[in-house]
Amino acid sequence: MTKIIKFKNIYYGWVIVFIAAMGAFFSGPGQTYSNSAFIDQYINDFGWSRSQVSGLYSLATLIAGICMMFVGRFIDRLGQRFMMVLVGSVLAFACFYNSWVSSIWMLGFGFFMIRLFGQGSMSLIPNTLVAQWFIKKRGLALSIMTLGSFASATLFPILNTWLIQTWSWQTAWRFWGALILIIFIPLVLVGVRNRPEDMGLKPDGDLSKKTNSKSNPMIGTPISVAEEDWTLKEAMKSKAFWAILVCVGIPGMINTGITFHIISIFGTNQLSPEIAAMVLSLMAIVGIPISLVSGYITDRIKTNYLLLCIFGIEVLLLLMLLVTTNFIMAVFFGTLWGVAHGIERIGLNIIWPNYFGRKYIGSINGVGATVGVIGSAFGPLPFGVGYDLFNSYSPILLITLIFPVIGAICALIAKKPVKSQVLGSYQ
Repeated sequence: MTKIIKFKNIYYGWVIVFIAAMGAFFSGPGQTYSNSAFIDQYINDFGWSRSQVSGLYSLATLIAGICMMFVGRFIDRLGQRFMMVLVGSVLAFACFYNSWVSSIWMLGFGFFMIRLFGQGSMSLIPNTLVAQWFIKKRGLALSIMTLGSFASATLFPILNTWLIQTWSWQTAWRFWGALILIIFIPLVLVGVRNRPEDMGLKPDGDLSKKTNSKSNPMIGTPISVAEEDWTLKEAMKSKAFWAILVCVGIPGMINTGITFHIISIFGTNQLSPEIAAMVLSLMAIVGIPISLVSGYITDRIKTNYLLLCIFGIEVLLLLMLLVTTNFIMAVFFGTLWGVAHGIERIGLNIIWPNYFGRKYIGSINGVGATVGVIGSAFGPLPFGVGYDLFNSYSPILLITLIFPVIGAICALIAKKPVKSQVLGSYQ
């Protein structure tokens, strides 16, 4: 067992938050904002068509999403520390593997590994780890952890482009694999513990006060969170569980669809690719302070109200894409998109432990991660098909409006369940 350094007068959970943020950062090799820098390299070097590469990417994402349920169960059985080391090591290998790609089938398997162990697992594990260490301050802790995600989204595209232009796309993959092995894995081995109880601590570092508090339906005193732990089977008996799954899948689908086609969408509105790239960067930058604010807010309002806000903004975003024809509108769109992302990153992560407790959070959140990844797999397809059919994005943007409306209804349904009432109705 490795020794661990305790910091006097500092709750060790904040060290856990920092390491979790590093985990979120190093999910980057599996994220679309990172992989987009390699697509043209594959097409130019190997002569593969864009549809071949895009189709493999979607298929790999879909299979990886299905596998995420098993990752969640392993988290509950083996703990976050072991899984972080295992997943980080495999992700590093996946980066090196992608640098050796020479056939279309090798590329497909490489996509699968980085989507499963990068986008999926390296996002899921840090979320469940932070949820173990905090209850009353969970929203704030998750919002700080999310800074790692936004830093990743900001830096990976820039660094990948520089590495590819200066050396090669193979070097870029090896660079990230080496960093994960040299920086992240040792940090996890030395610093991570699964639960505060493993160090004789309590969640939030509170040794004297109870973690429960009276709820305020809108704002004021911190809201109460689940003190009872639900198993996955028990959670599946509640309406809230299924409503939340819908709320998780829809943003993944819409955001990935817009991101994948944003250069083309802006092009049909006579906006340059440079403006589209600016919007993506602006979205990430705006999301940083918004995630901090939303982390504070989630400790004081009902989480399903936060989800309702997300879908309201998504309606505005889809409508704005119809009329974003100049630089000022593009800036406003990127800003609003960043607000939505900042709220979404916190709201969709905090709701699982707040509603269903800490003990089985891996299995429960694993199902949510599965739906989120599958949603992102299907996101680009409707936009591409819609454009091919209508030679315009306007019809598919209007049709897509139905999804945030469905999400808003599910957000209203997704009220925090009471375990005795839910399970009592099945007896």
